[in-house]
Amino acid sequence: MSSPNTPEIARIPSAPFDENTYVLRLSGRQEAVVVDPGLEPDKIVDYLEEAGLTPTAILCTHGHSDHIAGNETLRQKWPDCPIVIGKGDAYKLTDPVGNLSAQFGMPIQSPPADTTLVEGDRYEAAGLTFRVLETPGHSAGHVVFVLEEANPTWLLGGDMLFRQSIGRTDFADGDPTAMLASIREKLYRLPDDTIVYPGHGPETTIGFEKQHNPFVPG
Repeated sequence: MSSPNTPEIARIPSAPFDENTYVLRLSGRQEAVVVDPGLEPDKIVDYLEEAGLTPTAILCTHGHSDHIAGNETLRQKWPDCPIVIGKGDAYKLTDPVGNLSAQFGMPIQSPPADTTLVEGDRYEAAGLTFRVLETPGHSAGHVVFVLEEANPTWLLGGDMLFRQSIGRTDFADGDPTAMLASIREKLYRLPDDTIVYPGHGPETTIGFEKQHNPFVPG
Protein backbone atom coordinates (compact mmCIF):
# COMPACT_ATOMS: atom_id res chain seq x y z
CA MET A 1 0.00 0.00 0.00
CA SER A 2 1.29 3.45 -0.93
CA SER A 3 2.08 6.04 1.71
CA PRO A 4 -0.31 9.00 1.95
CA ASN A 5 0.32 11.71 -0.64
CA THR A 6 2.38 9.44 -2.87
CA PRO A 7 1.72 10.07 -6.59
CA GLU A 8 0.10 7.15 -8.38
CA ILE A 9 -0.47 6.71 -12.11
CA ALA A 10 -2.60 4.40 -14.25
CA ARG A 11 -2.41 3.93 -18.01
CA ILE A 12 -5.56 3.40 -20.08
CA PRO A 13 -4.81 2.63 -23.76
CA SER A 14 -7.33 3.46 -26.48
CA ALA A 15 -7.78 1.86 -29.89
CA PRO A 16 -7.19 2.23 -32.78
CA PHE A 17 -3.88 4.09 -32.30
CA ASP A 18 -2.83 2.54 -28.98
CA GLU A 19 -2.93 6.03 -27.47
CA ASN A 20 -2.19 6.24 -23.76
CA THR A 21 -4.47 8.12 -21.40
CA TYR A 22 -3.06 8.57 -17.90
CA VAL A 23 -4.90 9.06 -14.63
CA LEU A 24 -2.84 10.55 -11.81
CA ARG A 25 -3.73 10.94 -8.15
CA LEU A 26 -2.19 11.19 -4.73
CA SER A 27 -2.72 8.01 -2.75
CA GLY A 28 -5.61 8.25 -0.37
CA ARG A 29 -7.27 11.10 -2.26
CA GLN A 30 -10.32 10.93 -4.49
CA GLU A 31 -9.33 13.78 -6.82
CA ALA A 32 -7.51 12.86 -10.02
CA VAL A 33 -5.97 14.41 -13.13
CA VAL A 34 -6.64 12.89 -16.55
CA VAL A 35 -3.97 13.37 -19.22
CA ASP A 36 -4.82 13.05 -22.94
CA PRO A 37 -8.28 11.42 -22.97
CA GLY A 38 -8.34 9.14 -26.01
CA LEU A 39 -10.81 7.66 -28.45
CA GLU A 40 -12.33 5.18 -25.98
CA PRO A 41 -13.55 7.55 -23.26
CA ASP A 42 -15.96 5.03 -21.74
CA LYS A 43 -12.92 3.06 -20.57
CA ILE A 44 -11.66 6.16 -18.77
CA VAL A 45 -15.04 6.87 -17.17
CA ASP A 46 -15.33 3.25 -16.05
CA TYR A 47 -11.87 3.35 -14.48
CA LEU A 48 -12.58 6.58 -12.64
CA GLU A 49 -15.94 5.39 -11.34
CA GLU A 50 -14.64 1.99 -10.27
CA ALA A 51 -11.75 3.65 -8.42
CA GLY A 52 -14.07 6.23 -6.83
CA LEU A 53 -12.16 9.13 -8.41
CA THR A 54 -13.33 12.56 -9.51
CA PRO A 55 -11.27 14.30 -12.20
CA THR A 56 -10.38 17.88 -11.32
CA ALA A 57 -8.45 18.66 -14.53
CA ILE A 58 -8.03 17.32 -18.04
CA LEU A 59 -4.50 18.00 -19.28
CA CYS A 60 -3.78 17.75 -23.02
CA THR A 61 -0.19 17.58 -24.25
CA HIS A 62 -1.33 18.63 -27.72
CA GLY A 63 -4.42 18.99 -29.87
CA HIS A 64 -4.38 15.92 -32.12
CA SER A 65 -7.66 14.05 -32.13
CA ASP A 66 -6.42 10.83 -30.55
CA HIS A 67 -5.36 12.84 -27.47
CA ILE A 68 -8.49 14.99 -27.08
CA ALA A 69 -11.33 12.74 -28.30
CA GLY A 70 -12.44 11.90 -24.77
CA ASN A 71 -12.68 15.50 -23.58
CA GLU A 72 -16.35 15.93 -24.42
CA THR A 73 -17.46 12.72 -22.71
CA LEU A 74 -15.54 13.58 -19.54
CA ARG A 75 -16.96 17.10 -19.50
CA GLN A 76 -20.49 15.79 -19.90
CA LYS A 77 -19.93 13.52 -16.90
CA TRP A 78 -18.02 16.10 -14.83
CA PRO A 79 -19.11 19.56 -16.10
CA ASP A 80 -16.84 21.51 -13.75
CA CYS A 81 -13.64 19.74 -14.83
CA PRO A 82 -11.42 22.23 -16.74
CA ILE A 83 -9.68 21.43 -20.02
CA VAL A 84 -6.06 22.57 -20.02
CA ILE A 85 -3.71 22.69 -23.02
CA GLY A 86 -0.70 24.58 -24.36
CA LYS A 87 -1.58 27.97 -25.79
CA GLY A 88 -0.27 27.14 -29.26
CA ASP A 89 -2.49 24.08 -29.76
CA ALA A 90 -5.65 25.39 -28.08
CA TYR A 91 -7.38 26.15 -31.39
CA LYS A 92 -7.17 22.50 -32.41
CA LEU A 93 -9.65 21.48 -29.74
CA THR A 94 -12.53 22.90 -31.76
CA ASP A 95 -11.01 22.61 -35.25
CA PRO A 96 -11.41 19.15 -36.87
CA VAL A 97 -8.92 20.05 -39.62
CA GLY A 98 -6.35 21.25 -37.12
CA ASN A 99 -6.77 18.23 -34.85
CA LEU A 100 -6.50 15.89 -37.86
CA SER A 101 -9.84 14.16 -37.31
CA ALA A 102 -11.41 15.57 -40.50
CA GLN A 103 -8.75 13.83 -42.58
CA PHE A 104 -9.86 10.50 -41.15
CA GLY A 105 -13.50 11.18 -41.99
CA MET A 106 -14.56 11.37 -38.32
CA PRO A 107 -14.62 15.05 -37.31
CA ILE A 108 -14.00 15.54 -33.61
CA GLN A 109 -14.61 18.71 -31.64
CA SER A 110 -13.70 19.12 -28.01
CA PRO A 111 -15.05 21.79 -25.73
CA PRO A 112 -12.69 24.78 -25.84
CA ALA A 113 -9.84 25.24 -23.41
CA ASP A 114 -10.56 26.64 -19.98
CA THR A 115 -6.88 27.31 -19.33
CA THR A 116 -3.93 27.64 -21.71
CA LEU A 117 -0.33 27.18 -20.65
CA VAL A 118 3.10 28.41 -21.75
CA GLU A 119 6.72 27.61 -20.96
CA GLY A 120 7.50 27.72 -17.27
CA ASP A 121 3.93 27.70 -16.02
CA ARG A 122 3.04 25.53 -13.07
CA TYR A 123 -0.41 23.99 -12.99
CA GLU A 124 -1.88 22.57 -9.81
CA ALA A 125 -4.73 20.09 -9.61
CA ALA A 126 -5.67 17.21 -7.29
CA GLY A 127 -2.78 18.14 -5.00
CA LEU A 128 -0.25 17.67 -7.83
CA THR A 129 1.91 20.41 -9.35
CA PHE A 130 2.97 20.08 -12.99
CA ARG A 131 5.77 22.15 -14.55
CA VAL A 132 5.08 23.00 -18.19
CA LEU A 133 7.66 22.81 -20.97
CA GLU A 134 6.89 23.94 -24.51
CA THR A 135 8.14 21.23 -26.89
CA PRO A 136 7.33 22.03 -30.54
CA GLY A 137 8.11 19.43 -33.16
CA HIS A 138 5.31 16.89 -33.35
CA SER A 139 2.91 19.83 -33.29
CA ALA A 140 3.69 23.52 -32.98
CA GLY A 141 1.92 23.94 -29.64
CA HIS A 142 2.93 20.68 -27.99
CA VAL A 143 3.71 20.84 -24.27
CA VAL A 144 4.84 18.27 -21.74
CA PHE A 145 4.08 18.05 -18.02
CA VAL A 146 6.85 17.39 -15.50
CA LEU A 147 5.87 16.05 -12.08
CA GLU A 148 8.89 16.69 -9.90
CA GLU A 149 7.22 15.64 -6.65
CA ALA A 150 7.29 12.05 -7.87
CA ASN A 151 10.44 10.10 -7.00
CA PRO A 152 11.95 9.71 -9.52
CA THR A 153 10.54 12.57 -11.61
CA TRP A 154 7.71 11.73 -14.03
CA LEU A 155 7.36 13.18 -17.52
CA LEU A 156 3.96 13.13 -19.21
CA GLY A 157 5.51 13.38 -22.63
CA GLY A 158 2.73 13.13 -25.20
CA ASP A 159 4.04 12.35 -28.67
CA MET A 160 7.58 13.63 -28.28
CA LEU A 161 9.79 10.84 -26.99
CA PHE A 162 8.93 7.14 -27.20
CA ARG A 163 10.92 4.07 -26.21
CA GLN A 164 13.66 4.04 -28.87
CA SER A 165 11.58 6.24 -31.14
CA ILE A 166 10.09 9.74 -31.47
CA GLY A 167 6.81 11.25 -32.62
CA ARG A 168 5.96 11.98 -36.23
CA THR A 169 6.85 15.34 -37.73
CA ASP A 170 5.10 15.03 -41.10
CA PHE A 171 1.85 16.74 -40.10
CA ALA A 172 1.04 20.28 -41.21
CA ASP A 173 2.75 22.02 -38.30
CA GLY A 174 5.33 19.36 -37.57
CA ASP A 175 8.99 20.37 -37.62
CA PRO A 176 11.79 17.79 -37.46
CA THR A 177 14.43 20.36 -36.53
CA ALA A 178 12.29 21.70 -33.69
CA MET A 179 11.55 18.13 -32.59
CA LEU A 180 15.21 17.26 -32.08
CA ALA A 181 15.87 20.60 -30.38
CA SER A 182 12.94 20.11 -27.98
CA ILE A 183 14.15 16.66 -27.00
CA ARG A 184 17.81 17.60 -26.62
CA GLU A 185 17.34 21.01 -25.01
CA LYS A 186 14.30 20.29 -22.83
CA LEU A 187 13.71 16.58 -22.24
CA TYR A 188 17.30 15.37 -22.20
CA ARG A 189 18.09 17.96 -19.52
CA LEU A 190 15.79 16.24 -17.06
CA PRO A 191 17.41 13.76 -14.64
CA ASP A 192 18.40 10.48 -16.27
CA ASP A 193 16.11 8.49 -13.97
CA THR A 194 13.06 10.52 -15.04
CA ILE A 195 10.29 8.11 -16.06
CA VAL A 196 8.77 9.02 -19.42
CA TYR A 197 5.08 8.22 -19.80
CA PRO A 198 4.57 8.59 -23.56
CA GLY A 199 1.45 9.07 -25.64
CA HIS A 200 1.97 5.69 -27.30
CA GLY A 201 3.77 2.56 -26.22
CA PRO A 202 5.55 1.57 -23.00
CA GLU A 203 7.23 3.88 -20.55
CA THR A 204 10.95 4.51 -20.68
CA THR A 205 13.51 6.75 -18.97
CA ILE A 206 15.48 9.75 -20.11
CA GLY A 207 18.76 7.96 -19.42
CA PHE A 208 17.77 4.92 -21.48
CA GLU A 209 16.79 7.07 -24.44
CA LYS A 210 20.04 9.02 -24.31
CA GLN A 211 21.87 5.72 -24.65
CA HIS A 212 19.58 3.80 -26.99
CA ASN A 213 17.33 6.10 -29.04
CA PRO A 214 18.55 5.93 -32.65
CA PHE A 215 16.64 9.08 -33.64
CA VAL A 216 18.09 11.35 -30.94
CA PRO A 217 21.46 10.11 -29.71
CA GLY A 218 22.49 11.75 -26.46
